[in-house]
Amino acid sequence: MNIYIWPGKARGEAKVPPSKSMAHRLLLSAALSDEACEVKNIALSEDVLATLDCIQALGKTVQTEESCCLLTGPGIPKIQRTQPAAAPVVLPVRASGSTLRFLIPIALTLGKPVRFTGAKRLFQRPLDVYQTLSEKEGFLFERGDDSLCVCGRLSPKTYEIPGNISSQFISGLLFALALLASDSRILILPPVESRPYIDMTIEALRMFGIRCEWQSAYEILVHGGSSFQRSEVAVEGGFSSAAYLELLNVVGGSVNIQELPETSLQGDRIYPKYYEKLRERCAELDLSDCPDLGPCMFAAAAYLNGGHFTGTARLRLKESDRCLSMQRELLKFGISCEIGENDFTVKPGKLRTPKEGLSGHKDHRIVMALAALLTVTGGEISDAESVRKSFPDYFEIMKKLGIQMDKCPGPDAGIPI
Repeated sequence: MNIYIWPGKARGEAKVPPSKSMAHRLLLSAALSDEACEVKNIALSEDVLATLDCIQALGKTVQTEESCCLLTGPGIPKIQRTQPAAAPVVLPVRASGSTLRFLIPIALTLGKPVRFTGAKRLFQRPLDVYQTLSEKEGFLFERGDDSLCVCGRLSPKTYEIPGNISSQFISGLLFALALLASDSRILILPPVESRPYIDMTIEALRMFGIRCEWQSAYEILVHGGSSFQRSEVAVEGGFSSAAYLELLNVVGGSVNIQELPETSLQGDRIYPKYYEKLRERCAELDLSDCPDLGPCMFAAAAYLNGGHFTGTARLRLKESDRCLSMQRELLKFGISCEIGENDFTVKPGKLRTPKEGLSGHKDHRIVMALAALLTVTGGEISDAESVRKSFPDYFEIMKKLGIQMDKCPGPDAGIPI
């Protein structure tokens, strides 16, 4: 769906959505528990719905009511042990990288075939860590254009994982190793990127009674023989989404962002410092631990004084190539960018009104970053429906904050504005 955004300044109060990253972790922990568990403060984004779909496909009972999910029945491993192994369990992961990467190792504890299905772009993103592990262990790991079939049974031991790729591989392995009968270790080959996301997984496991801890800067001990136990848990507000709301302030708005936790392990909590840094000339920012901030930081740099960003290689492997996507769209505003192997430069310049429509590249974070800039210049953007992946209410909130927008002629994709 295309929308036209009119120039204006966002003003008012906005409640930040729950952390999508923590929601995945807490829902999976609840799914692995034999106890009934209520997970509160859930936003039913496309990615969270993907995780819930897979949890139900694995046999767990899920009831949703407003912002709460109640998970009942035995833990997933116990359910699967009572079912025949002939036909693969089919898990529809939609376009959620977190769902896929968290569930592959869990699937590899079941000793039966599991088939993941979803968007083609998702299965083009890196899975080499799990493929290498599967080949080494003699497990089945068959990739298709829009599917993946795995089968195996992990054993408790030491696993080596590269640390310079997505932390989701390490998080997925943490969930799986916690299900085993005895202790295991993860050795992370340096450098370790996105460590805050690993810490979030360890915290989610701790909340459900699972012990795992850093033994050194590059080694995690996972205690086996424990069980997931928790009757109630709540998801904290998400700093990733808050950063995209705060971008409205960077470009001249006055938005009071509510319900952010005072303390948090989320790596994206650094966004206020990064925005402040971008007000200086020649700002240098490292995105290694907070890659989801990439598009909003590039947009802020385009509006302010430019900037140089490092740790950007993984941005090219997201829902779109986020470096290339932002380079192309910022050029329509008259802002030039340069892409390096692991860096991205936004050159200083003055925003101008785009003479052609912007593409959202079917990427939720690209859409939100560009939409904020359009509140300055006005203009049209495509793929507005992509925000359903992480922030379904984004445009509705913008409208409540006083930003005028219109749907362009074409099919209605279900985004309220």
